[in-house]
Amino acid sequence: MRKLLAFHQVTLDGYFVGPNGDISWAHKGSEDAEWNAFVAGNAQGGGLLIFGRVTYELMASYWPTPQAIANDPAVARQMNDLPKVVFSRTLGSARWSNTRLVRGDMAAAIRTAKAESGKQMAILGSGSVVSQLAQDGLIDEYQIVVNPVVLGSGRTLFDGIRGQLTLRLTKTRTFGNGKVLLCYESGGEGAR
Repeated sequence: MRKLLAFHQVTLDGYFVGPNGDISWAHKGSEDAEWNAFVAGNAQGGGLLIFGRVTYELMASYWPTPQAIANDPAVARQMNDLPKVVFSRTLGSARWSNTRLVRGDMAAAIRTAKAESGKQMAILGSGSVVSQLAQDGLIDEYQIVVNPVVLGSGRTLFDGIRGQLTLRLTKTRTFGNGKVLLCYESGGEGAR
């Protein structure tokens, strides 16, 4: 059975996107060699990438470009080559390489994908996807990077969760750029 992990960057005050969807703060500190090696290594272990429409459109507009390939060739190669699923009721088509558009029941599609053999699945961005799948207890691991930035407003990663999620800390890692990785394991139950 495949595992589903959620990888997200958040600010010190808990936002994963700022006002008007801004995520530029998450790219600060990229001059840290240890952080860059971690990001590249994380991309190497990938399997199926999971997106909501907004994050999909953002990623699809950047990773296939010559700029992305020049700036970060290892990550760009993985992002472009890995299989992807985008959940959307409004997207007309999914044109980014190796992408399948799913309009139906997200939880059912994830349960089916988890039952298949293969490498782990990862949600990148896509806060609405995280909150819906967390609610149903379908996310096995949360990898949350806390950034040394305070925004004052925005949207939290778990907006819309009804009830409490209880997670177990499994790993931490601090980077020279001030970012801190926190890994949590889910008990396999949804929000109560």
